[in-house]
Amino acid sequence: MRPSLSKSPKRSGMGGPPMSSVRNTGGPPVPRRQTIAELRELQRLAFATISFPLTKAGDPQRTFRDGRPMRDVAAGFIKPNDRLTSLERIAIYNRQYWYRLMDCLWDDYPGLRAILGKQKFEKLRIAYLTRYPSRSFTLRNLGDHLVQFLEEEPQYTAPNGDICLDMARFEWAQVVAFDGEERPPLAVDDLLGQDPAKLRLSLQPYLTLLEMDYPLDDFVIAVKKRDEAMRSQASNAMEAERIESNRRRSRIPRREKIFLAVHRHENDLYYKRLDPAEYQLLILLRDGKTLADACSRVISEYDDLDWTARIQRCFARWTETGWFCKRH
Repeated sequence: MRPSLSKSPKRSGMGGPPMSSVRNTGGPPVPRRQTIAELRELQRLAFATISFPLTKAGDPQRTFRDGRPMRDVAAGFIKPNDRLTSLERIAIYNRQYWYRLMDCLWDDYPGLRAILGKQKFEKLRIAYLTRYPSRSFTLRNLGDHLVQFLEEEPQYTAPNGDICLDMARFEWAQVVAFDGEERPPLAVDDLLGQDPAKLRLSLQPYLTLLEMDYPLDDFVIAVKKRDEAMRSQASNAMEAERIESNRRRSRIPRREKIFLAVHRHENDLYYKRLDPAEYQLLILLRDGKTLADACSRVISEYDDLDWTARIQRCFARWTETGWFCKRH
């Protein structure tokens, strides 16, 4: 690519004329200094070209988004060499960019891909990345709009839209649990002597509470075990995809309401099922209710349970796993 800035000639003191006004006293012409605005425009164009969706055959598109031939766009900012044209050079980066993003979605959403099958998942991830391209410095955030996309474009998951939405939420919660923020946890001793009518607790940012219509925790565990066995037979990711395409799709679980906490403990990822009362109590605490208010609401709704011993067990278990932290 063209250098972003050219070397400045030696100057005496501060300031001095810009390069474009330096008089040439002989020799080759002095190149004009590229402005910051021009550099930014060059960077935007390069990224837009590299991140432009590939064709179904995995090649660069023939035309750019503004209708210009892609070969002309590439020639405008990257030179050919003795082996490759400008378009062929940029195609190397174009393919690397897209294959990397596609691989990330493949790895982060094994459950969604198991429900849809390889071909439908392929169409989904291309459409999603076209609508919501990566805008973050980290690929960790690549799927942060996937649930929104599935709600906007239900045709990509029909006729299994409901379970696919559940799965997308569940698998995004796993991303959050894996590397979400962790705040200093509260211990049981921190709760002793506190006034329940005033005490408000926060849940760890990496903890996600889910109400799902399908038992996807067991389903995902089975899918991941199958994927691990498949990869042990394959030498690389492309071979793994080929093997999976020849396998029968996993059986979709039947509808069943479950409540789930997705979290981590000692750097390991966990899913924990909750009963409806536990789930409701945690939701109320998460939403800012005092401990006394949250408990009284749940007790009034589930008055057939022995809550005295139950609450003690729940809070002992939740504090032991570090779910609670101080409110900010």
